[in-house]
Amino acid sequence: MDVYKSLASYKKKNPSIVTIGTFDGVHLGHKAILTQLMNAAKKNNQASILLTFFPHPRMVLQKKSSLRLINTIKERSEIIEQTGVSNLIIHPFTKEFSRLTALEFVRDILVNQLHIKKIIIGYDHQFGRNRTATINDLIEFGNIYDFEVIEITAQQLQNVSISSTKIRKALEEGDVKTANQYLGYPFMLSGKIVKGKGIGKTLAFPTANLEIKEDYKLIPKNGVYLVRSVIAKKEVFGLTNIGTNPTFGGIHKSIETHFLDYKNDLYNKNIRINFIKKIREEKIFDSKEALKIAIKEDEIFARDYLKRSEEQRLN
Repeated sequence: MDVYKSLASYKKKNPSIVTIGTFDGVHLGHKAILTQLMNAAKKNNQASILLTFFPHPRMVLQKKSSLRLINTIKERSEIIEQTGVSNLIIHPFTKEFSRLTALEFVRDILVNQLHIKKIIIGYDHQFGRNRTATINDLIEFGNIYDFEVIEITAQQLQNVSISSTKIRKALEEGDVKTANQYLGYPFMLSGKIVKGKGIGKTLAFPTANLEIKEDYKLIPKNGVYLVRSVIAKKEVFGLTNIGTNPTFGGIHKSIETHFLDYKNDLYNKNIRINFIKKIREEKIFDSKEALKIAIKEDEIFARDYLKRSEEQRLN
């Protein structure tokens, strides 16, 4: 897949089939659209292009937006690449860009820049300045500039019944099972391991403290989760605690993982944790010993869950 950091950097002249959207999460609904895109591109021997934007338009146009995204832009790019799309254009979304009229967007970008012959778009898609143009306007532009509009109908979208909004809500509630079902893959957090307060070591459960530099990344609800990572090409499972360490009077949120069968130093290494299941809510314990007992119970639960999952997979 060829990745372009702006529309201006895309220089190809061959005819293309395009789809447009933020595609946060690249969930099963998105993948159905991308499959349609790639099938049409292959059938017509044309380039497939996904035009997406960063930052998310709501983060630019709504000053008080508290929107957090399912994927970092790097994660989004990696997942899109796995779908087989030929070209990904990540265009910087700015207030200036949002002021383009529908005509300017279609003529200058879709037609003159991307050389489209087809566009695959949702029935409720709105575009242009103040998002005043609809798919009917797009069809009219298609008649003028000789490109076909393939409409994803309301029924098709309802059949999928998946949205980034639903996934964000599930994660905010700690429901990673539902989020993962909608995504079609485990929700992930990616970052660098940095030094923490060392509380885990005092409990005989050392943890790796994950620092996420992208402040727009959605963090699931506080609690303890079973996670999976790949470290040094080896699959490793762990217990991730998201929270403030309230038993020790903490106030700042941290993301700490105790890996079950991995003891090597991880400081300054970049890792990714994939969420499998929520184990319990964050709690305040009466003592350090009570917390140690709870963590041991979390580990027993996690190992038993993994064993049962493996047995079900083999059967």
